[in-house]
Amino acid sequence: MVDAVSEIVAAVKNHEEWRGKKCLNLIPSENVMSPTVRSVLSSDLGQRYTSRDKFYMGTRLTDEIEKQGEKLAEQVFRAETADLRPLSGHIADLTILALYAKPNNSIMCVSPSDGGYPGIWRKGAPSFLKLKVAGLPFSKKSMNIEVEKAVELVRKKRPSMVIFGASLILFPHPVRALTKAVREVGAHMAYDGSHVLGLIAGGEFQDPLREGAGMLFGSTHKTFFGPQGGIILADKEHGEVIRKSIFPAFVDNAHWNRIAALTLALAEMKEFGREYARQVVKNAQALARALSECGFPVACSSLGFTKSHQVYLDYGGFGSGARVARKLEKANIITDCGVRLGTSENTRRGMRQAEMSKIAEFIARVVKDDEQPVKIKSEVTEFVGEFQEIRYCFR
Repeated sequence: MVDAVSEIVAAVKNHEEWRGKKCLNLIPSENVMSPTVRSVLSSDLGQRYTSRDKFYMGTRLTDEIEKQGEKLAEQVFRAETADLRPLSGHIADLTILALYAKPNNSIMCVSPSDGGYPGIWRKGAPSFLKLKVAGLPFSKKSMNIEVEKAVELVRKKRPSMVIFGASLILFPHPVRALTKAVREVGAHMAYDGSHVLGLIAGGEFQDPLREGAGMLFGSTHKTFFGPQGGIILADKEHGEVIRKSIFPAFVDNAHWNRIAALTLALAEMKEFGREYARQVVKNAQALARALSECGFPVACSSLGFTKSHQVYLDYGGFGSGARVARKLEKANIITDCGVRLGTSENTRRGMRQAEMSKIAEFIARVVKDDEQPVKIKSEVTEFVGEFQEIRYCFR
């Protein structure tokens, strides 16, 4: 047992040293918390319970933290209600689907083949809730929903819910343009902002709650720089239903250390979010341009490449992307097999447009010039070592 404990401790330490200090992290679904938020996440709150029915004693400070978090979330997202209890973005998805779509109802969202989230597609949560799922018409050329075709399909299918947002999302979705058609058929309109929540909070992407969506929900650890978890923002009509229903059907113990850490991250976002989000997008656009100039197949060049944190290298399929990702990993450049490249974490570490050109150079040397990854690996480690201080946070 002692050996096992030593191995686990060593593995965690080695991971922190490698991924935290030596790697260029470009996965768009990841970010980095500030030291203070990380310290709150490991606090005594991680061992405690509370409940809305006051079953547990000793919760007055926990309850105060939750109220502060909800208030901050409402301010940051200009929402009428906020719920910080979902344990993940997926639990937030599940909660919304279960509350607003009944068995045999249909929902519409972006298909995974177009970059949509598999968790709300046919083999995901809808299969267990007995929901029918239809894909929103999508253009690979513009990497966005086709408005006229979508309006026509909404009127034809008459879904109970239309969900915007995607895992691969380069540009704002046409929420406002579809609002009239969605309301005509009596459907609920929601936005899964898991990937772009930090950009929405910073006022740099789009504003779904002002554009017609009744609910905005998602993960709190991608462009939003909090701990892993979920959040639901909503208007009063939807928010009151969610608040009454989420416990105990979808969340029991809501992990109060996570909520406390999220509350502090919300305070950071309120203070620094606009500057942070603006730089994330600038960095993504700079990285896309630099990669395009190196001859990479960067999507949507005619549209300016991206307006989010993501850059998409269109290799035409998972197999080719996986080969590129494995090659880059040998040089300590961490991506997914998409290949989607994200700029959130490195922006938080203080990188700007000039550093994006350097990153593009590293990628080109690995993928195009076929240099030995071990040589580039040492250069990458030296490069990222200069950006270890977390920015856009309280000191």
